[in-house]
Amino acid sequence: MKHLLLTMFFCLTIFPAAQSNTSLPIVPKPAHEYTSGKQVSLQKKWSVYIPSAFDIHGEYLSSLFNEFGIEMVNSGKAKAQIVVNVNKKLSENPEAYHLEITDKGKITISASSENGVLYAFQTLNQIVQTDHSRVTLPVCKISDEPAFPWRAFMLDESRHFHGMETVKRLLDEMARLKMNIFHWHLVDDPGWRIEIKKYPELTKIGSKRDFSHKDLTTEKWDQTFPDKKMFYTQSEIREIVQYAADRGIKIIPEIEVPGHASASIAAYPWLGTSSRKEGKGIWGDLYNVTDPQVEAFLHDVLDEVIGLFPSKIIHIGGDEADYGHWRNDPQVASFMEENGIPTFADLQVWSINRFSGYLASKDVKMMGWNEITGDNIRNEAHVQESQSEKLAKGTIIHFWDGDITLVNKAIEKGYDVVNSNRHFSYLDYPYEVTPLEKAYSFDPIPEGLEKPKESKILGIGCQMWGEFTPDSTRVYYQTFPRLAAYAECGWTKAADKDYRDFYRRVKNTERRWRKWGYFNQQPSFSRQDDTFILWQSPSQLNTIAHHGHPGVSMDFYHKVKFRACLWATPTWIYDNDHEHHFY
Repeated sequence: MKHLLLTMFFCLTIFPAAQSNTSLPIVPKPAHEYTSGKQVSLQKKWSVYIPSAFDIHGEYLSSLFNEFGIEMVNSGKAKAQIVVNVNKKLSENPEAYHLEITDKGKITISASSENGVLYAFQTLNQIVQTDHSRVTLPVCKISDEPAFPWRAFMLDESRHFHGMETVKRLLDEMARLKMNIFHWHLVDDPGWRIEIKKYPELTKIGSKRDFSHKDLTTEKWDQTFPDKKMFYTQSEIREIVQYAADRGIKIIPEIEVPGHASASIAAYPWLGTSSRKEGKGIWGDLYNVTDPQVEAFLHDVLDEVIGLFPSKIIHIGGDEADYGHWRNDPQVASFMEENGIPTFADLQVWSINRFSGYLASKDVKMMGWNEITGDNIRNEAHVQESQSEKLAKGTIIHFWDGDITLVNKAIEKGYDVVNSNRHFSYLDYPYEVTPLEKAYSFDPIPEGLEKPKESKILGIGCQMWGEFTPDSTRVYYQTFPRLAAYAECGWTKAADKDYRDFYRRVKNTERRWRKWGYFNQQPSFSRQDDTFILWQSPSQLNTIAHHGHPGVSMDFYHKVKFRACLWATPTWIYDNDHEHHFY
């Protein structure tokens, strides 16, 4: 049992706060808070009593307060300064918590789940103030719970591999912001990043074909790099899964089907179609889903993935499938004719439904990008929609692109939806395209959705795609502080959001991020290319928290970004007088 029991030795002083009508510097904003205008001063030796009903990782809780020099020691409930209570009737929301700090220095936390306890301590962490010998806390009451159960951050490690240290640091910041889903994009055209023991070539070959990692062009796509490990072993995966769980975070792995399969087909060419073009193409080949051998391969992969991730949800991608590969394959054409499958969109839905059935037999739910519905999400004239196949019930639709009415359409059909509208939630987009205020304005519930159906919106996802993130410096620069905005979009009700108030509160968090080095280095790229000039002259960084880049649409940026990652490495020039974008 990893619970923590504590008794505290303390002395305290009470004094008035400078302002009592200002909300506390907590991100995301709590549902309800009351502050008396007073603060209480405590010594730096703390203890907490947490009942054994809560399986809390005590070492992690202690680490939250190490930066303040606070020592936490074990004790029973009677003498504890911080007491955690189990309250199953606190709220219908299992992530709810109540935190009270009295003018006597007594701290009481009530929650019905481990996550509620963790969130209370994260809140406590954000309102601690300290000097050399003492800490101060506001005398306050906070009753809090999230607006949405799904508050996700996605990291793409196929296009650039970052490793365990970067992932753990990102998980730490997710936990600090009460985000609870880490969507791990481990498989795509450029690289296969997860060890599958039955198919060792997936990592022996597939993990070392990452042209973006080595700054390659498509002409060098077939080169491999035996000098560096660019994948996670199953042991490392388990370590990260546990690390996330200790912080109240579930990991949802993404294994792309049927498209974005170039890395796996490079390792095992028989997985692809007969029209495969060797070693070329960012949008890559498709699995030949009509081949029973390919289906068996994918089942084997899913079996090992399910064994590594206890979340009971697998993301199968399903986006940007280039049907041209199927169109030119005689085996695929014959199969479709024999089985009465009229369109390639129907074939995709048919194959995905088979994966859904297989996952369901393992008590796992399927999730995928919104193309898996069979809709022509961009209304492209050359793309057919599904005509006969209907997506399996119970699938979670991950909306990223297309008209927002597609969200309503999916909900009308009974599907749950995670809203990751790229116009608001893509962290790889420059701050000129998605400034902090625009990120904060995102509402996962689309306009026009009937009130009774709002519960079908599970929440929000923000995505850190990897084309332009060659190292952790770039990842951190693009992620912070916008991650805080998305965290608040997922936690705080839209009616309670206020950007000016958020901007004031997030500065407290930003100061910590700066202290920990997230903004201390200027992001750079290894090579310049005059053929890519989209962001050669961005506006001054001190304005991008509030203003976009004039004359440049995000649609234009999205159209060039995939081409750019193939044909050029962009060079963005930043104003050296402004480290980031707060001031």
